Amino acid sequence: MEFLVLGPVEVRESGMPVRLRGMRRRRLLALLLLNVGRAVAMDTLVDELWQDPPPSARHQVHNAIRDLRAALSVFEGVSLVTVDVGYRLDVPPEAVDAHRFTERVRAARAARHAGRDAEATRLLRSAVDLWRGDAFAGIDCPAVTAAAAGLEEQRLTAIEELTDLRLAAGEAGTLVPELSVLTARHPLRDALRGSLMLALYRSGRQADALAVYDEGRRLLADELGLEPGPRLRRLHHEILADAPRVQREGPRPVQAAAPRADRRNYLPRDLPDFTGRATELALLDRAVDDQDPGLPRTVTIDGMGGIGKTALAVHFAHRRTAAYPDGQYYIDLHGFSTTRAPLTAEEALGVLLRSDGAAPEAVPAGPAERSAVWRSRLAGRRALLVLDNVADAAQVTPLLPGTGDTLTLITTRRKPTAPDGARALSLGALAPVDAERLFRRAAGDACANAPLSPTLALCGHHPLALRIAATRLRDRPAWTVADVTERLRTTAGRIAFLRTADRDLMSSLALSYGPLPPDARAFVRTLALHPATTHDIPSACAATGLPAPAVERLFDLLLDHNLAHEPAPAHLTVPLLLRDCAHTLTPTPTPHNTPRHLTPAA
Repeated sequence: MEFLVLGPVEVRESGMPVRLRGMRRRRLLALLLLNVGRAVAMDTLVDELWQDPPPSARHQVHNAIRDLRAALSVFEGVSLVTVDVGYRLDVPPEAVDAHRFTERVRAARAARHAGRDAEATRLLRSAVDLWRGDAFAGIDCPAVTAAAAGLEEQRLTAIEELTDLRLAAGEAGTLVPELSVLTARHPLRDALRGSLMLALYRSGRQADALAVYDEGRRLLADELGLEPGPRLRRLHHEILADAPRVQREGPRPVQAAAPRADRRNYLPRDLPDFTGRATELALLDRAVDDQDPGLPRTVTIDGMGGIGKTALAVHFAHRRTAAYPDGQYYIDLHGFSTTRAPLTAEEALGVLLRSDGAAPEAVPAGPAERSAVWRSRLAGRRALLVLDNVADAAQVTPLLPGTGDTLTLITTRRKPTAPDGARALSLGALAPVDAERLFRRAAGDACANAPLSPTLALCGHHPLALRIAATRLRDRPAWTVADVTERLRTTAGRIAFLRTADRDLMSSLALSYGPLPPDARAFVRTLALHPATTHDIPSACAATGLPAPAVERLFDLLLDHNLAHEPAPAHLTVPLLLRDCAHTLTPTPTPHNTPRHLTPAA
């Protein structure tokens, strides 16, 4: 029994096709196969199957499910289950050809990494041979179309890797017809064009190889106003010079996975005393490695100001640099900044394009045009992006790669910033043992073996607060840990103490309150002044005088902005340092019966 989606959607038993009558059943099966083992909501099915659903849409889905269930009931190990929200298709993963494809590609990469090139070639060839045409051919649902585009990108990447291995094994002339067709279909993929140039050159056709380069250069200039990438330009020069390397080796100068001497690395320095976050790093590893190879990966790290989002993203990016040799890019989008307004998407794209080597005259005007050029430059490359300090999804979405084996790390203070399809990691305070280790590292000999638990608790185990307090202790030789603890015991003491000449914790935290509407700022200040630290909805109603629906809305808003924690459903806790910061927000007098606007205290 097989479910085939790498071509027209088919179900086969013992190699023979099973008849599926009607396009709607095929589309329904395709949607369920996209989510094998996961529930698909009825509303999702209706929206995908009809642009303008008729009143009978849900009834028609029920009927189609009934017929599809009957057709599949004869297969052992296959079940179409009704769940609370919709339906779930359970089939053995290996019965779906798309799963077999990705597993063989994964195994081939592991074999190649271990130096077993012959095995890698065999596995990649068998993976590519599973394709019978365009994925999900003839199925026009939006979700299926998007998934088909992703699978096509994986197929092309696998073909490029297989071609690399075949060239390295000595093939040349036999590859020219295949690569000519592929390059004509995908003229903007540098890896395919470079492989064709190399195959022609090794077949004794140097002039034809140079003509292929010129054709690609003209196409890029005419359509996008760009020059070929640095790897393709280098290969062109080597073919012109009859360099010995291109006569002997595989096409590693144009293979995205190959190390490059000219790669662009714009990552900030990794903190030499980066501490803790072992659990979060493991979650990041899993979030990246569990996603399908060959597709863009996006992970969003959210948390309150100063909690260590940037430090974690940069540290993880440095750990992953070798896996993304085609460039590592970093940009601060100033979503929450005391020094300037947030970058627009157009401004950010201009910075990224120039960082990637685009000449000023080749950077078009307008965010849509710049986004298209940026995606084109990243296509087929293994690149890593750190998009730091993002304000919202609108600011970051145009910066995301469209295809290719890329990794994008986004840091933000707001949970809703995560783009569709991104994995999310919410960052909290440090574990006590890690907070102590960080404090001792930053303070040096100043804290010796003194107990730190009260000091750490008064800093909320917050990395920036810990660094500021430890630095102040280190720089005051006459002080002891007890002196620091005493200064941190009150709200006023923490506000005054947790600042240095270049860092002010309360100013950093206050930036998160800026985007809030006035009623939310008034609400959080009222809770901060209340002696209780945790509130349920009735107690928050009593403290603020607001009705329950308004309190629920404000609970959600504060949680979305990482200005509170939810220790239990419908319960809210404002952390110690955020309560301190809320004390610095003072009501601005307004006319009677209008919301009070809060501004930072002078």
